[in-house]
Amino acid sequence: MLQLHMGCVGVLMLAGAASAADAPPEIQRPPAAPQPLGVVHTLRTIPEACARLEGRFTGVVAAPYAVAVVRTSARCQARARLIEATVVRASTSNGWILNDVIRVPAAACAGQQAVVRIWRKDAGSAVPTLDAQGRARLYLKDGLAAAASGQLGAVPQYAVAMRMEGKECRPNR
Repeated sequence: MLQLHMGCVGVLMLAGAASAADAPPEIQRPPAAPQPLGVVHTLRTIPEACARLEGRFTGVVAAPYAVAVVRTSARCQARARLIEATVVRASTSNGWILNDVIRVPAAACAGQQAVVRIWRKDAGSAVPTLDAQGRARLYLKDGLAAAASGQLGAVPQYAVAMRMEGKECRPNR
């Protein structure tokens, strides 16, 4: 009887994981245009993190696609952190929201595509209190005091994960 219950729990856990994996991303987009080997292309810009994600097909069987994070401007002040999804184990069960799924097919290999998933986690910041005039006011002196005491609020985070889908192929060079 215990085995039957454990089996049911296992099936329910798999069904829950499957439904979480099937959750649609916040941004819906069609697959990108097929990209040739070695050509760098922009996947997405994340203005809050002052970053642009660039990808390229390498032609190397062990690592067929490379994603690089490029700073958008030296003067940009980031309001969010950009981290690797495997480091934080981004998933819906950890409070992360699937923000975007970018599919990039390989022009040299018809059945292969790179899939870049971008996860988002809000800072959970509270709404500032309203003053006597009904306005939310932020004062520099209060912000500096909070920073000096180490009580700064959390910042939003973005996490990026990449994987290859489809059949492995060796492009002709």
